[in-house]
Amino acid sequence: MTREQYLRLIAALGAGSLLPQNVLAELLTVTELRRSDFGTNFIWGTATAAYQIEGGWNEDGKGESIWDHFTHYKKQKIKTRENGDVACDFYHRYESDIELMRQMNIPASRFSIAWSRILPQGTGAVNQRGIDFYHRVIDKCLKENVTPWVTCYHWDLPQALEEKGGWSNRDSIKWFEEYVNIISNAYGDKVKNWMVFNEPMAFVPLGYLIGVHAPGKVNFEKFYKAVHNVVMCHGAGGRVLRSNVKGGNIGTTFSCSHIDAKNDKPANLKAAKRADAFINRLFFDPIMGLGYPTQDLPACKQIEKHIQPGDEEKMKFDFDFIGLQNYSRMMVYNLGLIPIIHFANVPAKKLGNDMTDMGWEVYPEGIYQLIKKYSAYKDVPPLVITENGAAFPDVVNNGEVNDTKRLQFIKDYLAQVLRAKNEGADVRGYFIWSFMDNFEWAEGYRPRFGLVHNDFTTQKRTVKASGKWFSEFLKA
Repeated sequence: MTREQYLRLIAALGAGSLLPQNVLAELLTVTELRRSDFGTNFIWGTATAAYQIEGGWNEDGKGESIWDHFTHYKKQKIKTRENGDVACDFYHRYESDIELMRQMNIPASRFSIAWSRILPQGTGAVNQRGIDFYHRVIDKCLKENVTPWVTCYHWDLPQALEEKGGWSNRDSIKWFEEYVNIISNAYGDKVKNWMVFNEPMAFVPLGYLIGVHAPGKVNFEKFYKAVHNVVMCHGAGGRVLRSNVKGGNIGTTFSCSHIDAKNDKPANLKAAKRADAFINRLFFDPIMGLGYPTQDLPACKQIEKHIQPGDEEKMKFDFDFIGLQNYSRMMVYNLGLIPIIHFANVPAKKLGNDMTDMGWEVYPEGIYQLIKKYSAYKDVPPLVITENGAAFPDVVNNGEVNDTKRLQFIKDYLAQVLRAKNEGADVRGYFIWSFMDNFEWAEGYRPRFGLVHNDFTTQKRTVKASGKWFSEFLKA
């Protein structure tokens, strides 16, 4: 059977096929994916975040962010006691890094703007040198034919605002509107692809409920308030972008995981529903106009207490696309001792599959299931995979990085994206996390996600085998 016949067969079989799902995935794998399989308008790119790569943490008028503060004053929270003061030094090396993207045939770069580089105190006086820096980054992208995709907020709230309560303060809605208004007016004539938030389901609970990420709070009430304020900011930021960016493509991104119950016991099945409501729906349902998923996650009643008159309509926003970000799945079981969610995860090492350097299970089918899940929402906009990738312990050997596990990970997950697309899901793009190794938040510099290896001592970049494969894939 020819490759084209394989692809037609897979598309024809669809979700209702009698063939096992792993067989369908294998059919895609043996045909060796091509860029053309995804269509001529499919978007390809890599993703980064300001705090993780820029460095220059206090240069040219930049203010302190919560991650600057967290890594300096709560360094014990970082497993390696490291910080992002220098990171990949992108602040000084952006030109050569963007040139490398062009050399690797990468069509689009998703990156974030550091709020405290634009507004050192979070509101008020604008730092023109910060504005100018991102003009230079965007102009360089455009010069190298790398399309910029800008994320307004990727976890680095100005510390000055955190001292006023941060996201748990309802004033955060107007703070965020002011910030988005400034950057969209500054860059909206050049940048047409915008994302309001990166993964609210990560930075809100990790920062205000569990305390393992900045700002390091463990406070139920702050968490409930922060959830609602961030939900409100999706619509607030989206409306500002819609007004300021003519012809804009406005979206936002959500971290999500396919959820399985440990077994068919009723308590564990209910736990899986709670997990899905918490992980996948807590922020997504409200922006779709469905309200909080209180029926499956009763703790949402505590969030609903903070809804004010007029909020419910403003929670909803008609985005042009939704970004999905997936790395693994979760298998859960009922555990009433865990506050709010009342479930726990089965450790990945007990699931029998390969694991990444983050201790996450490699489970390609999960991304297929998630695409199908979100595609089933009524009136859902097109989907873009705005992050997918894996960390493995890479080593430079004679100038080469032979990261075979990452390469296989990318191929296997891409096969599942194509499978969903062939079955009719409106998925329009795929961004790999990450362009290069960077500061991985509370994990420090140890986990390496990049297509490009970075020596954090010398800042030497080395394109890995996965990066070379992706470059050839894109070249075709």
